[in-house]
Amino acid sequence: MKLLTSIIHLPVAVAVGIALFDTSFAFAPPARTVSGAKSLAITYATISPENTATEVGSNNNDSDENSIDINSASNSDNKATIEFPPPLTKVQRLQRAAKFWSSAIPIVLSYYSKSAELRVKEAFTGIELTEDEEQLVWNEQHSKGARKLADTITSLKGFYVKTAQIIASRRDLFPEEYTEALSDFTDNVDPLPVDLIKAVVEKELLVRGEKFEDIFAEFDPEPLGAASVAQVHRAVLTEKYGNKVVAVKVQRPSIESKLMGDIANLKTLAKTFSEPLPLDYYTVFCELEKQLADEFNFIAEAVAMDRIYETVTKDENGYPCESPIVLPRPVPGLVSRRVLVMDYLNGVPLSRAAEEMLKKGIEPNSPESQLFGRRLLKSLTEVFGRCILETGFFHADPHPGNIFVLEDGRIGLIDFGQVKQISGRERETLSKVMVALDDRVSDENPADLEKIGNLALELGVELADDAPAEGPAAVAMWLFDGSVQTLPGGFDKGELSPNSPVKALKSFPQDLVLVGRSSILIKGLSSRLGIPWSLSQEWAPTARRVLAGNTKQSDEAVSKNGHKIRIRDVMKLLKNWGRGKASRALSRLPSPVRTKVAAIALKLQKRREAKEVKRRG
Repeated sequence: MKLLTSIIHLPVAVAVGIALFDTSFAFAPPARTVSGAKSLAITYATISPENTATEVGSNNNDSDENSIDINSASNSDNKATIEFPPPLTKVQRLQRAAKFWSSAIPIVLSYYSKSAELRVKEAFTGIELTEDEEQLVWNEQHSKGARKLADTITSLKGFYVKTAQIIASRRDLFPEEYTEALSDFTDNVDPLPVDLIKAVVEKELLVRGEKFEDIFAEFDPEPLGAASVAQVHRAVLTEKYGNKVVAVKVQRPSIESKLMGDIANLKTLAKTFSEPLPLDYYTVFCELEKQLADEFNFIAEAVAMDRIYETVTKDENGYPCESPIVLPRPVPGLVSRRVLVMDYLNGVPLSRAAEEMLKKGIEPNSPESQLFGRRLLKSLTEVFGRCILETGFFHADPHPGNIFVLEDGRIGLIDFGQVKQISGRERETLSKVMVALDDRVSDENPADLEKIGNLALELGVELADDAPAEGPAAVAMWLFDGSVQTLPGGFDKGELSPNSPVKALKSFPQDLVLVGRSSILIKGLSSRLGIPWSLSQEWAPTARRVLAGNTKQSDEAVSKNGHKIRIRDVMKLLKNWGRGKASRALSRLPSPVRTKVAAIALKLQKRREAKEVKRRG
């Protein structure tokens, strides 16, 4: 039997792995290896908005009451009680932690037990299992563990749901049994009854003398999706409020205390396990606890939606441009701390995109599928690059449940409850890192490695005392250049490798944790799609503009240029508009024609990519 390259650490991985780089905790059969089997690791972090909330809408009816009694939408003779309880007590937090650990530890022990059982059988019988036989044994073990973990998270909910979302989104790292068992947590987390949802809406949005039907002409009883913090329903506004289709996001009445209690648990765990853990997770969770409360303020989310929309719908000169992704806008007058009414995006989350594409006759690895994959990567890369480098204000909760594939083939982005603002100094240093990575002569050139490494250290990256001198540069290359073939310092590219550069990290800058999370999302997608992708190459043009001071905010740019419109800006806008129209037209073609056109378009795109690589080389 072959030796494993990873060891089981599931309890710590699931509990603490919701920070950014938990690649030390692999999930695989101990002391063995299974050919073709995938290991488990969790890479996740989340911090809520730092921006100051400004009121959006005039009907905010926020209350500090812990409970309210209002008529149930389904039966006026019954009363529905909505409770917004205070944070969990220490005893309640310990009970939740005990329940999680009492379920997680047996899962881990079952792997050790199964491994020992196989070794004993081999020792007594002298018969070694074939790789296929061994694979079947571990697949069955994965199925049992996945069911147990899913049941536990379903019972606990709270912040553990976010852990499940990350496991489900990283099919390039996790066994299929786990990603499938936890896939429902990406967009369908235990929906609340529609009567309770309507009661929250009435409390939050209605003014004196107003009825639910005065705002909504239609309100779908089945939610579009239910996540850890809120659930969303499709509705149609009355003529008074615009007579359009909208999405209504409603906060779960009791979720705040659960999430804050779980964060307190994770802080305790991170401090307890500070020695064996590869990163200072305690610092990350302290920051998370401090900022998470803003995620429960939908007024702040509405402000964030508008702010990011302004960034991606204006070019670097402040002129209008077509956004590479579709962003919903809040409906003025229909926003409160616990209810957010916004534009409706007609599509499916990325977590269900493959299934929908099959229904439309689009097979995996077909020209249409490959073309879509490239468009997805390009769109997300451009949006996150511009937001992070140009303004420092960006969407901080990217996962397949928040990325939508619309009916016309465009990409949508939802859920702006978690955003992050980084400083101008950090934006400048990040831009220098991108340019240095893009300009390097080779992956081994000492001068380039020293420059990249110094910039990484300037960002606040700290490495272990025994890490090689190339460590900082290797971390930067691993994080921002997925096309690199070999890393300096003898490090491996694999996230789960014992020799990953992440293992050499002592501390990662707290303010940049979510930048890393965004890069890991795109890196994971490119890995699943089989498309080599370098964020540093894609972000380098924006980084150069930032460093040259050529990126202007919209209002400032228009005033300074005296409203002058340049021909090249008009041509650029028309070019982007044409690409968008062509992409949407392609999605409406009959299947055979669409496949042929997509094959030609893919060939041309690959040719352009090859020319660009050659030019950069």
